[in-house]
Amino acid sequence: MKIAVMGAGAVGCYYGAMLARAGHDVCMIGRPQHVAAMNTRGLVLETARFTEALNVRATVEPSGVAEAELVLFCVKSNDTMEAGNAIAPHLADHAIILSLQNGVDNAERLQALLKRLVVPVAVYVATDMPAAGHVRHHGRGELVIGPGPASIEIAACFEKAGVPAELSHKVVEALWTKLIINCAYNALSAIAQLPYGRMVEVNGVVETMRDIVGECLEVATRLGVSLPHDVLETVFGIAASMPNQLSSTAQDLARGKITEIDHLNGYVARKGREVGVPAPANQTLLAAIKLLENRLT
Repeated sequence: MKIAVMGAGAVGCYYGAMLARAGHDVCMIGRPQHVAAMNTRGLVLETARFTEALNVRATVEPSGVAEAELVLFCVKSNDTMEAGNAIAPHLADHAIILSLQNGVDNAERLQALLKRLVVPVAVYVATDMPAAGHVRHHGRGELVIGPGPASIEIAACFEKAGVPAELSHKVVEALWTKLIINCAYNALSAIAQLPYGRMVEVNGVVETMRDIVGECLEVATRLGVSLPHDVLETVFGIAASMPNQLSSTAQDLARGKITEIDHLNGYVARKGREVGVPAPANQTLLAAIKLLENRLT
């Protein structure tokens, strides 16, 4: 299969590498330093079991999506509209687009822009990029794929590549569960620059996380989103399963980059105001990250 990855960051590079390893023709679209590294030595995938350089094509040009049968859209939520406009003229009529992004409304926003179906996907993976063109896998990797054309075949394609993939009509609930996890961990990990395992050991953090999750659940309920009863257990299970993971928000700040906080805690605080649910814990974390971002400018 011809596959394009729009947004060759940690998430895009991991899934692109796994698909390339399975023999697919993969084109990575990313920043110049990553593209140069991949074109020089391949896309380096480091896992607990192996380290391997995969043969991929890489470009900085959005036209890299041309002729792709499958497009993995992996840009930051802040960049959804700009990146969508960039690839729009180059998409093949038959291309299937998957949104592998944080937040809950990216597929909806991208679909409205492109005026074609975009399949939402909930992503559960711990990765980082220690160097240009080098992605390191820390754990998990499963995908929950929404319904769409050939979703069954695409899920099977990921499975054959060693990526657990589930086709689900409850992908909105899965995206909200992922949003709640991100709201609980990302900003706190970023403020302290601590991995999840050490973060939850700090006095008062667990209680704060409970407050964050409670607000998220109230907002979701008011919006008509039905969530599993064990969301809180799922949230705290992340620290146990990925104790050494720094949040993507922490990684962004450490690199001097603007974060996705507006689409995480900021989204919950904003929606809470719209539906009359106070979300002070989420609002406070939004403000804290904005203050840290302000130091970058």
